[in-house]
Amino acid sequence: MAMMRTLLAGLAATALLLTGCTSDADDDVEIAERWDFHTRPDLAPPKVDIDSGAFPDDNGDLKTFLAPKGQTKTDDKSWVGGLILDAAGDPVWVRENSGTLWDLRVQEYQDQPVLTWWEGLAETPHTAGEVVVLNSSYEEIARVGMGGELAKDTSDLHETTITDDDTMFLLSYVKTQADLSEIGGDDDGWVWEGVAQEVDIATGEPLVEWRSLDDVPVEQTEAELKDGEGTKDEPFDYIHLNSVSEDDDGSALLVSARNTHAVYQLDRKTAELNWVLGGKASDFEMGQGATFAWQHDAQRRADGTLTLFDNHAAPRLGDTRGLRLDVDEKHRRAEVVTEYPAPDDRSSGSQGNLQELDNGNVVIGWGSQPYVSEFSEDGKLLTDLTFTGGSNYRAYRFDWHAQPSAPPTATKSEPRAGVTRIHMSWNGATEVASWRILSGDGEDQLVENAEVERTGFETAADITPHGSTIVVEALDAEGKSLGSTRVGTRTG
Repeated sequence: MAMMRTLLAGLAATALLLTGCTSDADDDVEIAERWDFHTRPDLAPPKVDIDSGAFPDDNGDLKTFLAPKGQTKTDDKSWVGGLILDAAGDPVWVRENSGTLWDLRVQEYQDQPVLTWWEGLAETPHTAGEVVVLNSSYEEIARVGMGGELAKDTSDLHETTITDDDTMFLLSYVKTQADLSEIGGDDDGWVWEGVAQEVDIATGEPLVEWRSLDDVPVEQTEAELKDGEGTKDEPFDYIHLNSVSEDDDGSALLVSARNTHAVYQLDRKTAELNWVLGGKASDFEMGQGATFAWQHDAQRRADGTLTLFDNHAAPRLGDTRGLRLDVDEKHRRAEVVTEYPAPDDRSSGSQGNLQELDNGNVVIGWGSQPYVSEFSEDGKLLTDLTFTGGSNYRAYRFDWHAQPSAPPTATKSEPRAGVTRIHMSWNGATEVASWRILSGDGEDQLVENAEVERTGFETAADITPHGSTIVVEALDAEGKSLGSTRVGTRTG
């Protein structure tokens, strides 16, 4: 597949505020090419480039979900927020964020599709935030955080998964005193202990909690204790939990820990440790090529395989890849089933995920590298997208149908004498097929001027109005009106 990327300069990787995770800096960053909407001048998301022109359509009308973010506090060129894109990479929904937004995706809550993300202070491991839950009208219906003895807003950015039981898996890091003498520190040192919880969304009560020091001693870390670390003011990030998911038909949990290069299976009711895959205390023999490092997003799949995003970087120990493993629990051996390699020599020092689609295709979000790829089940690259905005924690493709509670937006201008140009958009509306433009001397005297096909986030049409009042209607594929708004004049 020919790579036709024009790597949109700007917002690329400077130092990421993730402990132990870095990327190359560029002091000469140019401002990237961005969208400019007449109807929404407040939104200026970066454009993306897809090497194939569009994502495969054999999964239906899936949309791409990204949350680009700047990587330093002083990077004022980076666009930060959430994006839902169509198969061609054009915006469907744009949310500019003053703070960091992580893990934007579609889930189900109370048997209804919802949009979720984490927001808060994102300086891992000292994170502080909550998970936001929106309905399909983009109305906030819940905020979820840690429970029990932990403050709600100490939820970490790495996990936001909603289960079929309307619970949510969450992570947090807690300052805890620990003996660091085995790794060259003080015997009365301090670490960030990883805490995993399953929280009832409605009540906020934790149903199960696991604390890493109960089962994972500090000497199992693969991270280096640096000068000045291991104190109460600067605890050592020895484990760095980064995902929680269901395993064994829901009776167990899989917890991924970046800084021990390991995945832990826990009993879901008791939080007792069942086994360890990878790292210094692995219960499994790792077959050829099966060893992973600095990994993210461990998931059990329907066929019994285990997938993860194998960063293998920061420091770089090998090539970043998506990885599917056969984990034989009876014989305690893990073997590579499929690798999903980077299309080029991109090395992701932080973040990243692997999503399996209904048809078996695999979506890879490359974390600190600004790419999203789709592979066939057997590892063939199908599509590669590049975006600007620094990095992106996880990338997904989902089916999403939404109609905002806020009305559409429309503006008018006069590009030349005798021509009135109407621009129309509806941020987040997924079912708009066409726009109807009406005008007259008043609301009760409107006459149709034109009906035009929707051509992207913003659609334009030239008319000769029948009066000073102009109204546009958003229509679905059957011609039903979804919403309307009175046309205003763009200012600025």
